[in-house]
Amino acid sequence: MSSSVYLPIPKVIQVDTRGAIILEEESPETRDSRGIYFPNHIEPVSHIAVDVGGSLAKVVYFTRSPEPPASPSIAATRGSTSPPELFTPRSISPSADNPIPSSPPSSNVRHNGALTPLVLDPQNHIDGEFSFSTDMLRETMLRRQTSQHFPGGSLNFERFETDNIHQCVEFIQSLIERSAKVNEVSIEDMRKGVKIMATGGGAHKFYEMFKDTLCVEVRREDEMECLIEGLKFITLIPDEAYYFSDELIQSVSHPILSSPSEAMDRPSPNPPQFAVTFESNPTPQLPCLLVNIGSGVSIIKVDGDGQFERVSGTSLGGGTLWGLLSLLTPATSFDEMLKLSEQGDNATVDMLVGDIYGQDYSKLGLKSTMIASSFGKVFKKGKEKGTFSPEDISKSLLYAVSNNIGQIAYMNAEKYNLERIYFGGCFIRGHAATISTLSYAIRFWSKGTKRALFLRHEGFLGSIGAWIRNIGDTEPKSP
Repeated sequence: MSSSVYLPIPKVIQVDTRGAIILEEESPETRDSRGIYFPNHIEPVSHIAVDVGGSLAKVVYFTRSPEPPASPSIAATRGSTSPPELFTPRSISPSADNPIPSSPPSSNVRHNGALTPLVLDPQNHIDGEFSFSTDMLRETMLRRQTSQHFPGGSLNFERFETDNIHQCVEFIQSLIERSAKVNEVSIEDMRKGVKIMATGGGAHKFYEMFKDTLCVEVRREDEMECLIEGLKFITLIPDEAYYFSDELIQSVSHPILSSPSEAMDRPSPNPPQFAVTFESNPTPQLPCLLVNIGSGVSIIKVDGDGQFERVSGTSLGGGTLWGLLSLLTPATSFDEMLKLSEQGDNATVDMLVGDIYGQDYSKLGLKSTMIASSFGKVFKKGKEKGTFSPEDISKSLLYAVSNNIGQIAYMNAEKYNLERIYFGGCFIRGHAATISTLSYAIRFWSKGTKRALFLRHEGFLGSIGAWIRNIGDTEPKSP
């Protein structure tokens, strides 16, 4: 059942995104969790956003620093240190109009990697006591007095498996304790200025755990509203949204052509360059369709006036791939499963059009390399069961789930006459085969009229939206 909701205008953090820089990645496992440095942002921020889904818990928080910090942490992901070739972001230099400001006097500089709550701001330190009120907060947010705060800070991203939610809580606890230490205040004073903005199903399931363990205010935010708010914000960041060119889709999906002269299938009359193409001058891109791929899939229609509606979805999502590959392969993490798929050949498992016809089925526009039946070669009646490598199984199942999601997304985009289709959720993980499969499905079914768009922080839309929303409202929400 669908439900239509009007997106209200919330009290939000006024983030100065001028000159925003997406930091370089540290490993393939952190390619979707690069920090975003805002050289001109001034206000201190002390709340932490948590989006707890069925499989992963995503954390977003802001730390002050006068210069861009090092690449993102791998504390939660434990990734390798070898960078991927495809997604190394290009360097972005601040424009002449928006240069990175020089560091102010050291007396105003907080330490890197720590929260800077407004309650600890010098102008709110009265007679040795810390005061914290809604009026002070709102007044300071509006004043934006650069003389009181040095500009610059980073939005940081971490993720944890929901089954290990205690690790997420411990990470937040250590962040609060470290912040108290570098700000030279007691943990009790630090907690006065820290708030947890929680969304996702786990915001309800683990509410008491967050509240009792962290001893801070915990506020729960609507999951769908946070997704849309996060999408609207993140698409304003330069080089955040991107798409695959037709040639790049082909090279990833079918890297070996039968002959050098074989032409690539190009429904698009004017395919872009052979590259990942970024939207360098972003503007709010509404209306659109948001396909959020987590454990399951939610498909949300977003109108240009801010209304949104969950119009479709499927239970066959990231949790499906994760679960089946856990049964069928020795992989113990989602990133291991993705790595296996990169080394596999789905043609040993899937039945292709060429296996049935011996050639292309040109009348229907079907290439011989297209999948006719996922896992169609596994069952052979009356014959001994074959053995298949974990790599081939992983690639076949990745294609099966991704193709299914892509087709459902296209049908909804066609139904509601939407050209822009954003894919989000931790299922994607910046993974080339996943992106190319979703892109190919949209391109194939739409005959090149629609384009699949992706985001560098696709898995953090909900937590980004929770981080932005309702900072001015200090009334705790009822359990």
